[in-house]
Amino acid sequence: MAHLPEPVSKRPGVCAVHSIDHYTLTVPDLAQARDFYEAFGLRVACGEQAGRPCLDLYTHGHPQAWASLVQAPGPQRLQYLSLGLFAEDEAAFARRLDERRLHAAPHPLARDAGGWWLQAPDGLHLQLRVADKVSPSVKAPPSRVAVAPGQGAAPARSRAGRVRPRRLSHLLLFTPDVGRARGFYTGVLGLRLSDHAGDGIAFLHGAHGSDHHLIALARSSAPGLHHSSWEVGSIHELGLGAEGMRQAGHVDGWGLGRHVLGSNYFHYVRDPWGGWVEYSFDMDHIPADLDWPAADHAPEDAFYVWGPALPPDFVTHPEAATSTAR
Repeated sequence: MAHLPEPVSKRPGVCAVHSIDHYTLTVPDLAQARDFYEAFGLRVACGEQAGRPCLDLYTHGHPQAWASLVQAPGPQRLQYLSLGLFAEDEAAFARRLDERRLHAAPHPLARDAGGWWLQAPDGLHLQLRVADKVSPSVKAPPSRVAVAPGQGAAPARSRAGRVRPRRLSHLLLFTPDVGRARGFYTGVLGLRLSDHAGDGIAFLHGAHGSDHHLIALARSSAPGLHHSSWEVGSIHELGLGAEGMRQAGHVDGWGLGRHVLGSNYFHYVRDPWGGWVEYSFDMDHIPADLDWPAADHAPEDAFYVWGPALPPDFVTHPEAATSTAR
């Protein structure tokens, strides 16, 4: 049997971040956050960050702590985003940041203060650190359940179990100026444009192989987080997650549907603070050795091919009213 070539996990000669290492949110109630994210299917662990109690979010069976939630009064707020890079690119990134005078002090809630710190044009704190590549170098296969002849494929409702997301797929960030932010994330961090819809939204992937978008940027009056997206292995798992969240009392959502840009099937659930968390299945993958043909799309294609009507407040920014207090 012929062996397939190993996937390329680093594009030669390209200095770029390769993954979202983690992000940190402040939320007003850690107990409420634990209930929500455990119902969503994540593993929630108590920890400490910058001397304050926090919750770390993991996917089951994966060692990566994808996010940390720290309690603070007021609305949910994205505090900083940490991005992973290869050790061999450290020197090149250091020179790039020195030349552009982009260094900033570590965020006071940093999980660790190492690496390099800078701010995006909209003020979001970013950390660049050497870390393992956790963005996918190949497209993940779907989950499959073997079914014997004469048996039904669907499980009994009482034995359906709970969905367990595999990993963090991407973040959609609000920003006041999508074009300026896009120039920063591509020119400084080395991400690449996948697709966009005018100056309203842009989708960016990792040059070293990632999903169709690792980070997306949507226009709003202030910076912040619109949603985090978590990969599941099938449409069945996506629906199972949606049903589990409804049973847990989180009935406000959007889905089942399919996106145009990225092609993934989705179901969004509103979190307790007005933001969104997404189950995602079967997103387009962009390997490190492929140049994706980015295009400008019609505004309606930024949302979906099919699905239920878009909630009227889906693009409302829950942080915007108080974002000046960041």
